[in-house]
Amino acid sequence: MHPSEEIYCEKSNRLRGKTIVIGITGSIAAVECFSVIRELVRNGAKVIPVMTQNAIKIVAPDAIEFACGVKPITELSGQTEHITHIGDPSAADLFIVYPATANTISKMANGIDDTAVTSMASVALGSKIPVAVAPAMHEHMINNPAVSKNLGTLAEWGVHIIGPHRDGVRAKVASKEEIVSWAIRLLSRTDLSGRRILIIGGRSEEPIDSMRMITNRSTGMMALALAKRAFERGADVELWMGGCSTTLPDFLKTKRFTEVSDLVEMLDMIDHDLVIMPAALADFTPAKKVDGKIPSTASFDIKLKLVPKVLPMIRKRCDNVIGFKAESGLTAEELEKKARQRLEEYDLKAVVANDIDVAGRSTSSAILVCRDGSKNITGTKIEVSDGILNYCAEIL
Repeated sequence: MHPSEEIYCEKSNRLRGKTIVIGITGSIAAVECFSVIRELVRNGAKVIPVMTQNAIKIVAPDAIEFACGVKPITELSGQTEHITHIGDPSAADLFIVYPATANTISKMANGIDDTAVTSMASVALGSKIPVAVAPAMHEHMINNPAVSKNLGTLAEWGVHIIGPHRDGVRAKVASKEEIVSWAIRLLSRTDLSGRRILIIGGRSEEPIDSMRMITNRSTGMMALALAKRAFERGADVELWMGGCSTTLPDFLKTKRFTEVSDLVEMLDMIDHDLVIMPAALADFTPAKKVDGKIPSTASFDIKLKLVPKVLPMIRKRCDNVIGFKAESGLTAEELEKKARQRLEEYDLKAVVANDIDVAGRSTSSAILVCRDGSKNITGTKIEVSDGILNYCAEIL
């Protein structure tokens, strides 16, 4: 058994049965290909690597072969590899150039075939399988009018441009997480395609002084899982995140808030088709915030005031709102009853009732409550997300 088989479907089976041809070109970002390929395999994909001669100078073909168990194609032969692997629509499901240099992007846009990768690209563009490029280069190179024009040409032809992420000096290649999410988005159901979905998650943090605060238990994991799955199912996703304990991917459009008042000020920006709100917002905030740090050697009193309820305010701006109701120590029947009360009080489409005793874990105990019934959607964060998004696809 090849070592790559040990990690096959280790993370998910969402790419199971899919064949992805990856073109590796001569950017220093090619060193990331090993991790990208392994991540695709962990999600069930079969990966066929193709390398330019310049890519071989940066990353060893043996390393790439170890990553996926397939010997890289470095030049075309009498076996017509470009036709065998790309020409038949049943052979490959996706062709992606990672990383894509300015040179390869420009050749693709102008029909130039002088490497194994550009020949694969020409056939892929002609065979109409999904094609994606992940640019990686210096900032000045991507600002070159010719390169910008060529990227635009590829986009007009339906090529998916993944990244890059600019830092003022470099146009950095997309992360392995972004590539996997794009692969899933391009190769699985897109029942939320064209829908604008807002996810509001994390916790609010109400300052007592410059050091201390009032907050709730929330890692932001549920909101992030929802945002990633909505993206993978084709939605135009925006994530508004308060305090969280998870890394936020740079490929999701994200806005941050701290206090409930910050979030309230953002509500005028809501013009989405649907809002899902797993955020854990504080019910109270200090009536007076202290400048500086209160000495830790003395006791002090805090007077609290109620903060406004945000869900009803969101409901005024969007017809399709799904809220969350977190409780502790209740039976399933009691939990559903609480959720239904919230549903009717705020006129929501649905409420996800969950047990706060599982906050921060990889799984969630959850019930989706809507007007005509309820459904137990307990499972991993991904499974709960899909349970919620299945309902969203039905109502949109």
